[in-house]
Amino acid sequence: MAEKTLEFESPHFLHALFADDLGLLKELESRLGIRVTTRDSWIRFEGESAPVDAAAAALADLESARRKGGTINAHSFRFAVSAASESLAETIAESPESAPESAPGVADLFECRLLGSGSKPPVTPRTRNQLSYIEAFDRNDVVFGIGPAGTGKTYLAMAYALDLLKSREIDRIVLTRPAVEAGEALGFLPGALEEKVLPYLRPLYDAMNDMLDGTEAIRFAEKNRIEIAPLAYMRGRTLQRACVILDEAQNASREQMFMFLTRLGEHSKCIVTGDPSQIDLRPKGRSGLLEAIDLLEGVEGVAFVRFAGEDVVRHPVVARIIDAYAKRGDEA
Repeated sequence: MAEKTLEFESPHFLHALFADDLGLLKELESRLGIRVTTRDSWIRFEGESAPVDAAAAALADLESARRKGGTINAHSFRFAVSAASESLAETIAESPESAPESAPGVADLFECRLLGSGSKPPVTPRTRNQLSYIEAFDRNDVVFGIGPAGTGKTYLAMAYALDLLKSREIDRIVLTRPAVEAGEALGFLPGALEEKVLPYLRPLYDAMNDMLDGTEAIRFAEKNRIEIAPLAYMRGRTLQRACVILDEAQNASREQMFMFLTRLGEHSKCIVTGDPSQIDLRPKGRSGLLEAIDLLEGVEGVAFVRFAGEDVVRHPVVARIIDAYAKRGDEA
């Protein structure tokens, strides 16, 4: 049996490391099979040597993240525990000479920040795949974010685009999405073009309002720095110094996808998000996203980042629901 006691400068700081939620410490006990005791400004781990070391490593990671200005929540706590236990398991399995590089921890995630000013906190990745997603934006001109709902594909794409706009690396953001769900042509819907398309782009607008102060959002809108357009209306355009986001790309036809990807002009970025499990087109083989995945893998300047259930940052039950449906799909 092993024992480790960690002491901090104040009870407040220690409680911030587990989001002031004793239930998370119970999860830590269950996950690693150890006993956790905390009082005042100290916390003690008791159990087998390896799990105790993993728990201590998780707290060290969370401490580093907190001292860098990060705010620990339930998701980041669970991520730190998983990262530490996985890293320890890999180290034990490998010989010292071939031990793998340590995987990114919570502190590494908090080092990557987008936006953040005034009353709005910076946007940071919350999983390894989200970190890879943001890194892919910097290294590539076209990035596909593929995976289930709730994994941050759209949210992070919008954060990155707004970060480029605020730093004046681009002149505008263009938001587009195929209008499949309505079951009728846009021309027959009431209102001006923006009013017709807005319901389809609501997730992108919600993300923007969550990240920007009200004055910033108004300023960008007044200067026409953020444009919305139906995917069908993109034909014939060349987009210079822009970040173009195609959301719900699984519902773009093969012809629409090719047309969209060839709109990119100089000094522009293109981000495509989609979930192949939610194709509304019939037959599903018409999806331009499926064809792009098949044709563009390995093409220079194009990157694919795939998300999974563990990247879901909504309620924990959402990840379990996604996994259940995925298993049923595999069986079928």
